[in-house]
Amino acid sequence: MDLGTTLAQSCARDPDAVAVVDGDTRLSFAAWYDHIRATAGGLHGMGLARGDHVVAVMPNRLEMASLYWACQLSGLIFTPFNWRATSDEIAFVLADAEAKAVAFDAQGAEAVGAAADRAGLDHAALIAVDDGTGDVAGGTSFAALARSAPVAGPAGADDSDICLMLYTSGTTGRPKGVPRCHRAERIAAESCIANQHYREGESALGVMPLFHTMGIRILLASMMLGGKFVCMRAFEVEAALGLIAAERLTALFLVPTMYHDMLGHPRFTDYDCASVRNLGYAGMAMTGALEDKCRALLRPEIFCNYYGSTEIFTFTTCDYLDRKPGCAGRAGRNQGIRVVVADPDGAAGPIDVLAPGEVGEVIAAMSSPEAFAGYWKRPDADAKAIRDGWYFTGDLGWLDDDGDLTLAGRIDDMIISGGENIHPEEVEDTLDASPLVRRAAVVGLEDERWGQKVTAFVEPAALEATADALDAHCRASALARFKRPRAYVFVKTIPKSASGKLLRRMLRTGEYEPLPDYETTLGKG
Repeated sequence: MDLGTTLAQSCARDPDAVAVVDGDTRLSFAAWYDHIRATAGGLHGMGLARGDHVVAVMPNRLEMASLYWACQLSGLIFTPFNWRATSDEIAFVLADAEAKAVAFDAQGAEAVGAAADRAGLDHAALIAVDDGTGDVAGGTSFAALARSAPVAGPAGADDSDICLMLYTSGTTGRPKGVPRCHRAERIAAESCIANQHYREGESALGVMPLFHTMGIRILLASMMLGGKFVCMRAFEVEAALGLIAAERLTALFLVPTMYHDMLGHPRFTDYDCASVRNLGYAGMAMTGALEDKCRALLRPEIFCNYYGSTEIFTFTTCDYLDRKPGCAGRAGRNQGIRVVVADPDGAAGPIDVLAPGEVGEVIAAMSSPEAFAGYWKRPDADAKAIRDGWYFTGDLGWLDDDGDLTLAGRIDDMIISGGENIHPEEVEDTLDASPLVRRAAVVGLEDERWGQKVTAFVEPAALEATADALDAHCRASALARFKRPRAYVFVKTIPKSASGKLLRRMLRTGEYEPLPDYETTLGKG
């Protein structure tokens, strides 16, 4: 079944229920379906044909979500991209995706206009949301698009047709396009629903960006379950808490950074979050201390660590974090995983399986119905990531005797100091347990003596945070002595991506603001 048909059937089940909320706008499933059909009619009126890419550069808002569904009705390929991106980055995506149209709002208007000119995209292909973007010479407004004659219903795309292309952020070079078909997307959403124990009518906070796999998954799962999708254009702590309380949201699927900021906010207890029954996190590791805080303050019925990727949505899931803190769990439905010898040169294969307790690279079966078929126009990337029917994730981890996976960071992030392999997440988990630390990130910086020096970047929680105080905390913990940070840098903010992921590469290149009033020098010992 294609996703356009999925949409039509979901809207018909409970047409009067609230489907989407964006600020003061609230639409029932019936009203939203009419809006989406009209938007799809407008896309047809622009001359867009089945298989064309429609790039979207805007935050989570009604128009963004409607455009996604209009593309599914029409057999078009929804291709979202980061609205904070530069014009050069957007121009690359427009050219790489061979875009036939690009939609944007005021926040991306200037960058998109310059990008369209650079990529040679005719202004007739520009779609502007009417919120102060101004006139689009030769283009159209989203409002006009949504007033078009509606399509009758789904175009009837084939299950194997591409319906979505997300771009990976990538640590080096240009981002890679990840094309995904209707079948893989639908099964990934069903897997998400099953693995996270979602229920019919689950209402969710739509704050994870819709250019990110988690954001798309929440949007699609909400529609399939007849639930309410509450748009949030950018994460802001009190606004998020306000929406949870006002809309009586039942499910949160976020990155750990967002939980950290909400639960640590001084006014957290002013908001009634008792409606939340289901917590999920993904995208990065969560510290044991933060897991404890989530359980204590939100008291969820379900608490799940969801490990996956843009390329293959589900790798593993763990809904027994109370028994195994930080565990990524076992292979999810539709998936098989292995831990093999980690070899950055790609010489190791899926037969090089490691014994329980040994750290290696996590690989996942490409036979999963959730899997992509390969990167967009990037055979070099396919050759590196896909070998002998397995997807090599680039993540490090180990299996315990029960077959449960624990992650240990990225191969690229592993620190080799004094000949020892040190995984930064283990050190970060130790530092985050200190009341002197708001957030910590650990990287290896080049050092003549050690090869790489274990360096901790810390957002302090108190003026008493000093290098010696944190070193004493590490010495008193279970962390091996050789893994202790040899240097500390206190910073205003640890850099994160738009989806909340820690950006260690920016710390390595000096892209941070240091705090001058903290003692960074370690004493002897």
